[in-house]
Amino acid sequence: MPRVIADADNLNEINANYEQTPLERPVFLNSVPKSGTHLLRNIVRMFVPVEQQYHDTFIQHPVLRQHLRAFSANGPKLSWGHLLFSDDAAIVLKKVHHLLLVRDPYDWVLARARFFLSDNFEAELEHLKNGNAPMDAILNMMIFGIHQKVPALWDIYTHNCVSWLGTSAHIVKYEDLVGHCRDLNRPEAEAYFRELFGACGMTEIPDDWRERVRVGSDRKNSGTARENLKSDGAEIPNVLPATQKQLVEYAAPGLRSLLGYA
Repeated sequence: MPRVIADADNLNEINANYEQTPLERPVFLNSVPKSGTHLLRNIVRMFVPVEQQYHDTFIQHPVLRQHLRAFSANGPKLSWGHLLFSDDAAIVLKKVHHLLLVRDPYDWVLARARFFLSDNFEAELEHLKNGNAPMDAILNMMIFGIHQKVPALWDIYTHNCVSWLGTSAHIVKYEDLVGHCRDLNRPEAEAYFRELFGACGMTEIPDDWRERVRVGSDRKNSGTARENLKSDGAEIPNVLPATQKQLVEYAAPGLRSLLGYA
């Protein structure tokens, strides 16, 4: 099984500095892998009592049935993970506030490559690190997958994102979240976060919401933020090359338009 290596944060301790209102219904923060999961999770954690945060595991389909208590109405919890669309998931999330974090597929390809080539990710991909494969080939692998090793972009977005559209899942775009975190004093940011926390079932947000968001969004608290990844020095471009953009459109035609990125 792949293994993710990330330093622990101290947000549970910081959480005690704020007055918390207990959740009345469970909340699940779902996301497309490599879409800013830690950012959304850490922000929302600043608004939920630690005892209501489900730290037992990062919930994914193979372990869903072992962690059904995370979604119980008796003792509501805030939990998180990459939960693909399935019959079991649809049933357990029926009465849960469900947020789904997505990211522009162009940037997702780069984020995925950056993570897979880092020392923080251990899987059957060690042979690709240290410059053993050219970067253009690596990016193509992120788009089309690697036979029997890595799923393709189409598979990830189909099962972890597109299949949830049209359900009660509240869609959160990574780019919008980051943009509003950068300028919390704008009226648009307040409206955005009121809607975001409303989707979590929080009808009122505290007066110190900006401070809490700043703390939760601090990139030093995310073990998988770009600058916190331990890299082999691979030079991953900041913008997806034109050819790879065309390949994304070939591999998943209409996807960016469906998600509002085109």
